[in-house]
Amino acid sequence: MRPLRYRVRPGSWETAGATVMEGGVNFCVLSRYAERMQLLLFECEESPDPYEVIQLDPRVNRTFFFWHVFVENLPEGTFYNWRAEGQADLRETGSRLDVEKALLDPWATTISDRLWDRAAASRPGDNVETAIRGQVLRDDYDWEDDKPLFIPLSQAVIYEMHVGGFTRHPSSGVAHPGTFSGIVEKIPYLKELGITHVELMPVMAFDAQDVPPKTASLGLENYWGYSTHSFFAPHPGFAVSAGQARDEFRNMIKAFHKAGIGVILDVVFNHTAEGGAGGPVISFKAFGNEIFYHLDFEDRSQYRDYTGCGNTMNCNHPLVTRFLIDALLYWVRRMHVDGFRFDLASALARGEDGNPQYHAPVLWAIELAPSLNRAHIIAEAWDAAGLYQVGDFPGYRWTEWNGRYRDVIRGFVRGDPGLVSEVATRLAGSSDMYEGRHRLPMNSINFVTCHDGFTLCDLVSYDHKHNEANGEDNRDGHDHNLSWNCGYEGPTDDREIQRLRRRQARNFISILMLSQGVPMLLSGDEVFRTKRGNNNTYCQNNELSWSDWGLVESNRDVLEFVRAMIALRRRHPALMRDRFLTGQPEYGQTLPDITWHGTRLDKPDWDDPTNRVLAFTLAGKVEDEPPLHVMFNMDGVEHTFELPVIAGRHWCLAVDTCPEGGLVVPPEAQHPLQNPDRFAVGAHGVVVLESRSV
Repeated sequence: MRPLRYRVRPGSWETAGATVMEGGVNFCVLSRYAERMQLLLFECEESPDPYEVIQLDPRVNRTFFFWHVFVENLPEGTFYNWRAEGQADLRETGSRLDVEKALLDPWATTISDRLWDRAAASRPGDNVETAIRGQVLRDDYDWEDDKPLFIPLSQAVIYEMHVGGFTRHPSSGVAHPGTFSGIVEKIPYLKELGITHVELMPVMAFDAQDVPPKTASLGLENYWGYSTHSFFAPHPGFAVSAGQARDEFRNMIKAFHKAGIGVILDVVFNHTAEGGAGGPVISFKAFGNEIFYHLDFEDRSQYRDYTGCGNTMNCNHPLVTRFLIDALLYWVRRMHVDGFRFDLASALARGEDGNPQYHAPVLWAIELAPSLNRAHIIAEAWDAAGLYQVGDFPGYRWTEWNGRYRDVIRGFVRGDPGLVSEVATRLAGSSDMYEGRHRLPMNSINFVTCHDGFTLCDLVSYDHKHNEANGEDNRDGHDHNLSWNCGYEGPTDDREIQRLRRRQARNFISILMLSQGVPMLLSGDEVFRTKRGNNNTYCQNNELSWSDWGLVESNRDVLEFVRAMIALRRRHPALMRDRFLTGQPEYGQTLPDITWHGTRLDKPDWDDPTNRVLAFTLAGKVEDEPPLHVMFNMDGVEHTFELPVIAGRHWCLAVDTCPEGGLVVPPEAQHPLQNPDRFAVGAHGVVVLESRSV
C-alpha cells in the first residue's frame, strides 16, 4: 500500500460535513450499519478517479454512528466523496450499503453535479466517474453587518418566484441570466412593485435529471427543483461559478436586505431526489436508508410513499429531526434567510409508523427552536397521501398556504352562486379555521395562484389544463382548477373576451389585497403571463416557464393595477390586522371594525343560494385612517349598492375594476361621489370607496 499524501488524525464527530480548521479539514458523516468507510479525494470536479483514498479505521474513526477523520494540510477546493462498506439487508433492516457507489456528503455546503448521471447511480456497479461531489471550501464571507430582516407577516406581501426562470428569458437584459446574480439586477423592479418578501422556489441543490423517462426523452428536465439531494448547498445551476454558489447566494440575500425585502426559501424536507426502490443511490440510501426514509413494514426493500415522489423522509426519527433542524439553522445563521415554506409539510407530521402526530417532534422543534423564533415558517399543509391539515396544522407559529381561500375565491370570481358566506369568512382571515385555536389572521397565507397550477392569465383563459408538452399524455397536473375561460378556450382575438379576462384578473388581485391575512402573488401574474394552459410546468425549463420581460410594457395596465392595489393595502393598516375582526368598534373608533352588506345595507343575504354579491364597510385601525367601503359583484349583470352614511365624511372612488385597464385613484386625486347614497357596480366588478372628511 502506497503512503498517503496527507497525514490523518482521528478527527471529531461533533461537526458533520467537511469543515476547514486550523491545520486541515475535518470530515464527518453518519452511518449506522457501515463496517468500513473510505474518503475519496479528487483534484478537480472533472477528475474521473480519486487521487487519494483514505481508509477509516472503525476503532479510531468511529464514534456512535458517526465516521470522522481529520486530513492535515488538505488544499481548499478539493472535491470529495465517500464509500460505505457493509452488509446490505434489504428485507430485514432496509440497509442498502453498496461499496461500489460513490456517496455525496449530506452536509456538503458546495457541490458539483457537472458529471452527474442519474442512470448510473440507479443501476448496480461503480459510479465514481459520474457521482455528485462535495467541495472543501473555507467559510469567511463578509456580511458587512447584514442580518436577517424581521418584517411581521401581518404587514407582508409575498412574491413567489423561480430563481432561474425569473431572468433566464433573453428579454431580461441581465448580465448573467438564470442566476442569483441575475436576480440582484431585478431587485429595483420588485421594490417598485411593493412586495415585502420573495419566496424562492427550491434553491437547495436538486437533481435536474429527476423526470419520468418519456419526459426525459423530450429533452425536458426537473425545472422547479422539488428533488433535493443536498440540504446545505445552494443549487450550482443558479450560480455564475458553481464553486461560488454559496457566496453568490449570499450576495443576493445581502442585496435583498439592503432593499428592505425579506427572503423565504421553499424547502423540500418531505422527500429526496433518491426516489423509490429503483431510484439512484446518492447519499441517504447508503448512509442510513433505514434511518432517513419510511420503509415498508413487511418488506424493508420498499418505500412508503406519502409524497408521490417515490420516498418519504422519516422526519421524526431523532437523527433526521436533528439533521433537518441543523439545516434550517444553517440557512438562518450562515445564509441569513428570513423564513421557510415547507413543501408537502403534512408529510413531516407523520410519525415513524406513518400515522399523523399532532405533537410531531420535528414540527414542534421548528416552532420552538430559539434560533428560529424570528424566522417565518409556512406550511403547505397537506401531502400526497390524503392528509389535509389546512386550519389544523400542529403548532401556533406555523402559517399555512390557505387552499380553502384559493378555492372559494376562485369559485366566487368565476360566478359560482351561494358562496358569499364563506367568501366573507375567508376575506376576514379565516377565523373559523384559526381563531378557535388562538391563532391569528396572519396564520393564513392567502393566494389564488402559485407555481403549482394555472397562472392568473390562464385561470381566466382556460377551462381545462393543457399539459401535453410534458410527455405524460396530459395525465399530470390538477384537474380541479375552478377556472373560467370567459367564453373561449385559450387565446382569442375577441375584444370582449379579452376585456373580461383582464377584468377578472383585476378582481382576483383586488380581493387578494383586500383580505385579512397574508397575500401571496405568483411571479408574472402582475404582467398577465401565460403558460398556455399548462398547469404543471415542473419540467419546462424554457420560454413556457420563463418570465418574459417584454410583458412589462405590453401588459403595463395590469402591472400598474397590481402596484396600485399593493400600495392601497400597505397604506391601510385596517387591511393588515394582527387580530380578528369582531363587528364591534375598537381602537377609539365609532364605527364597528367591519359591517357586512349586500346590495342593501346590513343585509348580506348569507343564505341566498343564487347570491353573487357582497359588500362590507371597514373602519380604520389607526388614527386618521379613512374607512373603506368595498363592493363585489360577481354576477353577469350590473347591481346597484346602497352606501352607508358616515357623519362628517363623504365617499370617494378609489378602485373600480370594470373600466378598461381598471381604475385606481390615489388619495390626492379623489373626489366626492356625485350620488352619495348608492353606487352601480358593473358585471364582474369590484369597487372600493375611501372615506374623506367633508
